[in-house]
Amino acid sequence: MSTALTTATDALTVSAWRDYDPEACALPGMFLGAIELTGPAGEESDRLWESGARRVQLREPVDLTDLTAPGAAVRAVRTLSLVRDLTARAVLVEWNLRLDPEAPDDTWRALSHLQPPGSLHGPGDAAGDLRRWREGHYLCKCLWRQGPGFVQIRDRRWGELRRFTAEEPEYQQVIAALTYGAPAASVPAAVLADFLEERLVLQVGDLAWWLPYRVNRWIQEAMAI
Repeated sequence: MSTALTTATDALTVSAWRDYDPEACALPGMFLGAIELTGPAGEESDRLWESGARRVQLREPVDLTDLTAPGAAVRAVRTLSLVRDLTARAVLVEWNLRLDPEAPDDTWRALSHLQPPGSLHGPGDAAGDLRRWREGHYLCKCLWRQGPGFVQIRDRRWGELRRFTAEEPEYQQVIAALTYGAPAASVPAAVLADFLEERLVLQVGDLAWWLPYRVNRWIQEAMAI
């Protein structure tokens, strides 16, 4: 993982509560306050979960409209990683998303396994896309798991189950490298092309970011997923 993606200069500040319900969150002792996340991206959701956070509000939108500004792609990937990892823990994430208006109309669907945002701005029928995202969202929609000598991905974002099994070491190495984002040029081009074709990786500026999550809380028996 590139250390440039995990430095304190890319710190995120969130608000957190101990419960999902707004009425419960208003009770004394339920608000955990404003929390600054400065550590490695892979540890942020663990830290929030262990502190008791069950509802997390991001203060800034995930902005994919202009990724040429210095640090914009890094910050977008860091924030998307937090949303993904909290979604995997079934934490209620309150966030907003701005997509590039020139992006394909179905770009939102590539992210539809994440907790739906409060607002969506982007190409096509953004209001309708957001409604479809909310109506169609459920936990474990796009996940991956590590087996003995293989990685399996199960993807239902497109309406049917798409299952992929990667046994080749280079594919597993690329997943590890891209989990919290890395320069696209830093991983084997052929492997990256395969993942991009299956919409398992999102291109964020010059970075590539792994979309599926490793689920932390099963909603039913694992054999049924």
